[in-house]
Amino acid sequence: MEWKGNCRTTAMGVMPHNSVDEALELALSVDIPFWPQLPRVSFYEDMYVQASEHFPGITLDLADQRIKFSTELFYEQLPEYLEHMEEPDYFALSGEYSMVYERFLAKDLSRYKGIRGQLIGPVSFGMKIMDENKKPIIYNAEVKGLIYEFMAKKMNVQYRQLKEKNPRAFMWVDEPGLEIIFGSFTGYASETARQDYQDFIGMMEAPIGIHLCGNPDWSFLLSQDISILSMDALSCGHIFTRYHDQVKTFLEEGRYIAWGIIPTLTEEMADVQVKNMVQRLEEMWGYLADKGISLERLLKQSLLAPARCCLINADGSKTVNRSFEMLKNVSTAIREKYKLYD
Repeated sequence: MEWKGNCRTTAMGVMPHNSVDEALELALSVDIPFWPQLPRVSFYEDMYVQASEHFPGITLDLADQRIKFSTELFYEQLPEYLEHMEEPDYFALSGEYSMVYERFLAKDLSRYKGIRGQLIGPVSFGMKIMDENKKPIIYNAEVKGLIYEFMAKKMNVQYRQLKEKNPRAFMWVDEPGLEIIFGSFTGYASETARQDYQDFIGMMEAPIGIHLCGNPDWSFLLSQDISILSMDALSCGHIFTRYHDQVKTFLEEGRYIAWGIIPTLTEEMADVQVKNMVQRLEEMWGYLADKGISLERLLKQSLLAPARCCLINADGSKTVNRSFEMLKNVSTAIREKYKLYD
């Protein structure tokens, strides 16, 4: 990455807003803006639906809002995929599958330190989508191989589009499925999963971040060839920091950590104050500093974000809006305290 993190702000793509204008305004208010994914606006704005465009075997049930997969249809449509696989436009996110993305690209994004795109990751997509036998499609070896290639192509095309708007663009892979993929019950051999993911990262043209809100195999993620690791520090930071030796190596190699520290659930936001959030971060950073990671490096190579996406609050987007405001205030407090000016 060609800029300092310096505890600047960004956020996850999925947002609870019903208004495209409101969501875009909020997404553009952070230091590293992104294009919002708004499943409450349209089924097509769902992150899994967006990633499914042109994937062989997929049909959308708009009435029940379900993504369906047919193995028979997969093999019927595979020749068409192979015919178009070298055409970038085939993998671009169309206006039908995200009007929000088109609205984002229409903005002047050149003034920001960086901008970010995102796509659901291959593991999460493959674990979520079921075939006609209710089996995750990632367990079909031929389908699995295509998932990794397909998602890499979609990410690369999106990155090229974003880079035209800002040369400091980068991409996040949203991967909630990485929390469970290495469990013995999944049936996906750990070494195979590791190699598959390393090969997938190797297909990327963009500086890549991995984002998830759970508690995965941190050792695996910290060893990946990625530029940013984004995680729920509010819930998992005390576990993540125990991997201090690998965190130290990760940072020494010039990579970044996005600390998801601000709550997004209504009940969690009730008594939140800026000083409390700053203290939570400083406790984690202090622990890492005691393990030999300089605070200066931590500050320089950190971003701040809300802890997680949230679609379940009864108040719609109000709590999330408050979370974004709190995020900016925490960032300002830290940047002023540690004189992070640039």
